[in-house]
Amino acid sequence: MTVAVKKKIAGPALKLVQPKAPPPKAAPAKVATLARPQAPKVPLGKPPAAAKPAVTVKKHEFKAGDFIVYPTHGVGRISKIDEQEVAGIKLELFVITFEKDKMILRVPTAKAKAIGMRKLSSPDVVANALNTLRGRARIKRTMWSRRAQEYEAKINSGDLISIAEVVRDLHRAGGQPEQSYSERQLYEAALARMAREVAAIERIEEQDAVKRVESALIKRAA
Repeated sequence: MTVAVKKKIAGPALKLVQPKAPPPKAAPAKVATLARPQAPKVPLGKPPAAAKPAVTVKKHEFKAGDFIVYPTHGVGRISKIDEQEVAGIKLELFVITFEKDKMILRVPTAKAKAIGMRKLSSPDVVANALNTLRGRARIKRTMWSRRAQEYEAKINSGDLISIAEVVRDLHRAGGQPEQSYSERQLYEAALARMAREVAAIERIEEQDAVKRVESALIKRAA
C-alpha cells in the first residue's frame, strides 16, 4: 500500500529586520575659556601695602607774617591763613590786619594776585620812588575834578612810583600857593601810603619814613 506523503510547500522565508542603531551624538563643541590672571603671590606674614593717597600741598606766594600791599588800603600784614565755608563752598582766605586803620580784611587766596595784592617793593623800587620825588612837578592844565580822579586812581593803584608822583605834584614848598582842602587831603593820603611802605621795607618807624620822604622833596625845592 502506497502512502502518499504530502509535502508542505514552504512560503517565502521571513527576513528578520534588525532595528537601526541611532546615529552617534555629536561631541559638544569645546568652549575656549580665558585664563584668569593670577594674583601676585604675597609672602606669608607680610600684608600687602596699602596705596598711599596723593597729598597735594597748596603753595602760596604769601605766607603768615608777611607784609603785603593791598591796592586800596596800602600796607598790611597777613596774620594767618584761614578756611571758611561760604554757601557750601570751602574757601581759603588770607586774614590781613591793617593796624593803622584798625581794620581786618579777608581775601580769598585764589584771587589775591588778580586783585593786585603784592609783596613789598624792592630796595631798587624805593630808590626810584625817592628819585621821582626829586623830579619836577608835572601838573596838567585840566579841571581839578579830573586831576583829582587821576591822583586818587594812582594812590589806589598800589604802585609805589605812581604814589610818589602824586606826592611830588601836590607838594607845596615855601613861597608857593597854598593847597586847597581837597589837594591837601590827597597829598596827605599819598604821603602816608608811601611812608608806610618805606617804613615796612626799611624796618623803621613811620614818622622816620615821613621825614625821609620830605627830605627828598626839600632837596628838589632847593
